[in-house]
Amino acid sequence: MDKYYLTTPIYYVNAAPHIGHTYTTIAADVIKRYKQMQGFDVVLTTGTDEHGLKIQRSAEKAGQTPEAFTTAVAAEFSETWKKFGFALDHEQRTTDPKHAANVQRLFKACLANGFIYKGSYTGYYSVVNEAFVPDAKEGDVDPETGQPLELVTEENYFFKLSAFREKLIALHEDNPEFLQPETRRNEVLAFLKQDLADLSITRTTIQWGIAVPDEPGHVFYVWFDALMAYYSAVVDDNRWPADLHLIGKEIVRFHAVYWPAFLMAAGWELPKKIFAHGWLLFDNNKMSKSRGNIVRPEPIRQAIGADALRYYLLREIVFGADGNFAYDAMVTRYNADLANGLGNLASRTLSMIQQYRGGVIPERPGALELPIATAVAAAINGYEKFEFSKGLESIWQLITAADKYIVEQAPWKLFKAKDDEKLNEVLYSIADALRVATVLAAPVLPESCAKIWRLLGYSTSISEERFGLLEAGQLPAGQAVPAVEPVFPRLEMQPTIDKMNDLEEIERARQNVLLGKTAEPVAVVHPGGIPVAEQITIDDFVKVDLRVGQVKFAERVKGSDKLLHLKVDIGEAEPRTIVAGIAQVYEPETLLNRKVVIVANLAPRKLKGIESHGMIVAASSLDSKATLAGFLEDVPVGARLK
Repeated sequence: MDKYYLTTPIYYVNAAPHIGHTYTTIAADVIKRYKQMQGFDVVLTTGTDEHGLKIQRSAEKAGQTPEAFTTAVAAEFSETWKKFGFALDHEQRTTDPKHAANVQRLFKACLANGFIYKGSYTGYYSVVNEAFVPDAKEGDVDPETGQPLELVTEENYFFKLSAFREKLIALHEDNPEFLQPETRRNEVLAFLKQDLADLSITRTTIQWGIAVPDEPGHVFYVWFDALMAYYSAVVDDNRWPADLHLIGKEIVRFHAVYWPAFLMAAGWELPKKIFAHGWLLFDNNKMSKSRGNIVRPEPIRQAIGADALRYYLLREIVFGADGNFAYDAMVTRYNADLANGLGNLASRTLSMIQQYRGGVIPERPGALELPIATAVAAAINGYEKFEFSKGLESIWQLITAADKYIVEQAPWKLFKAKDDEKLNEVLYSIADALRVATVLAAPVLPESCAKIWRLLGYSTSISEERFGLLEAGQLPAGQAVPAVEPVFPRLEMQPTIDKMNDLEEIERARQNVLLGKTAEPVAVVHPGGIPVAEQITIDDFVKVDLRVGQVKFAERVKGSDKLLHLKVDIGEAEPRTIVAGIAQVYEPETLLNRKVVIVANLAPRKLKGIESHGMIVAASSLDSKATLAGFLEDVPVGARLK
């Protein structure tokens, strides 16, 4: 049996699992399942990158040791992946002593071959990216977080990256499939055709890392450490080199330049292929912790199931390109393709077999009219090229053809007319098409397709089916099918989105506890009154932009007894949308044209599917409801409170 080894990125533990991590891991899991159904012996590695200054500082901020912090977050990744049912073989932690020994082996091999030397370096350092920033100057900030770059001077070991420029260019030019998509390959070649600076691979200003052999005080630079996790996970099983590294495009340079250069310097085998997918965008912005627009996977799984998320991400977004993520688009895709598509075909087909043939698959007709061979070839081509959206589209074309065939042939009329031969032909054809579509979709929808497989009367595992042997007419005649069960119940749009939003808030709070972000400020308590919040400085206060606004529109938010949807004029081109929790105190019509105070520079937040751009200021005591702040004198709209 041919072997196949693939990896996800080694995820950094300064954040808990989010939808970006899940996207890559879903794709890797799909590839593994597909390769297994092609007869390969497949191993899939994921893992956690647990060293570096950023982790050290995150642990300190959380009031934990780095060991405790990384162990807790690594466990969070592991538990999340178990809930999603990913077929993982290795979860390699970079704090594993076996991994540390392999990193030290790599260092010694590169050193022995003359590609490492000691020197010193002064430069501006990005803590977020764990890298020095070339050409940075005093006052520059990290473009992702806006935090100032740090000026660092330290003695380091350097890797002679400059010595591998020509070899790396040849690698990418002579092997165009080594890095895909083509846009990523072109970016790397453009980078390589500039002068390459040697790379600092150790640090002396931090302690949390793998120790450099025979050099007290030196620890390895995070990428020299983390990339070796792919090797450490399988070296004892003789699985190296990797057939595929699956990564996000933001870490292409580390994988397509540094990683092959390290391996070349050591004289070790290179991975065979790297594929870099695009970013998930939320409201057309990259999801990131610093932007505060992270979406977490677990609320989605709880609300609509893991298979629904798997299908949406791989059908909606062209793998390799950036793609926008939206709850409403996900529910729409679920209802259109899963509930009304595959789920409806399964329900109609199996119900008619129950009703018209006593729950037994009829005899196979002489000729089958549905385009099964075309669907099989197109789906395999999509999986092979990681063109998941195209592959799924071809499977759904078969489902659509089967639905059309049902309408055209009208089995209910054939049953009424007692045309048994034609009825058998139609029922077998659509059941056989359902079988093929179910097998083809199984890598993407493992749980749901396994259920449909059982409903078709099979007692074997669907994962035992082989794509290369899949063809029309293989459904056993006479096979009994059990009672029909729903596979994809239809979702109501707004209640489903509300549920995901509510679960997201719960999950966010839970993850904040995990990451040590929930320490509450000590309140000053006055007897008989509401505790006074922690003291702030005048600099803190002036950051809050309080404005006079006038309510131009007000209505209740559907599905909520507490929220009002308001449009408030503060002198801008258009009134602002604000969602306020005052519906139990104020009727919407009583607020029209009323002047209120709003916090104008509060970050937008979605409530019940409505994005709120600000907050209404109200007063309350321990035993009273909210009362809106207002004015005795006439104050112009847009005036700022000071």
